Amino acid sequence: MRRKLVVGNWKMNGSLQDNEALLVAVADGIGAAAAAGKPACDVAVCAPFPYLAQVRDFQARRAAAALFDIGAQDVSQHENGAFTGDVSAAMLRDFGVRYAIVGHSERRQHQAESDVNVALKVKRALAAGITPIVCVGESLREREAGMTEFIVKRQLSAVIHLNGPCVSEIAVAYEPVWAIGTGQTAMPQQAQAVHAALRAQLGAAIDRADRVRILYGGSMNAANAAELLAQPDIDGGLIGGAALKAPDFLKIIAAAACPKAA
Repeated sequence: MRRKLVVGNWKMNGSLQDNEALLVAVADGIGAAAAAGKPACDVAVCAPFPYLAQVRDFQARRAAAALFDIGAQDVSQHENGAFTGDVSAAMLRDFGVRYAIVGHSERRQHQAESDVNVALKVKRALAAGITPIVCVGESLREREAGMTEFIVKRQLSAVIHLNGPCVSEIAVAYEPVWAIGTGQTAMPQQAQAVHAALRAQLGAAIDRADRVRILYGGSMNAANAAELLAQPDIDGGLIGGAALKAPDFLKIIAAAACPKAA
């Protein structure tokens, strides 16, 4: 049984003051659930680069490392060198980063990241002991053209081709582009169908594909999380706007809570 994972992606939001309040509320909520003996899931917070130190220091100050992991929103495809503005996997590791989002649709669109760029970032993250959360997803035009499965398989294929058996150490996030930040959400059965196709693709390429967690990342919120998370191949969520509201984020975490995997 795969232990579910809920990842909050703050995107380009936050301030020192607002972050502190959000971290306190999330940590208190997770801690209270744990103290009450409620089932748990894995949780990560992906803050903007400038705030990773704040999240790390909060964990140390509040002994909160056992409550949630630290994530980054990107990682460089390069190991080091003259790449102004990039942040390497080794640098992220110095700040206690456990997860890194790679290939988010916003970066594919606005920074023109290709499937090859994403595959290289996965390689760097894995080499540093960081779990990459590989985002795949189709646009509305591609879905309407019946290309959903072709698009997501193409995006994941590049990662598999470059990283081989190490792909068993990644997480995948299916994020239909048309559902990100729009309030639209894939129907649970639609999302499950894509997750099952991705699981089958992984199973054909690597051993232990059953250990790879596939998250849903298209406007999951407090109202729809339980139904989405009930699907057999949806192993958690990559949460955007709802991750900035502690009550909503905690409701999603509660919906994902499951017994610890054996």
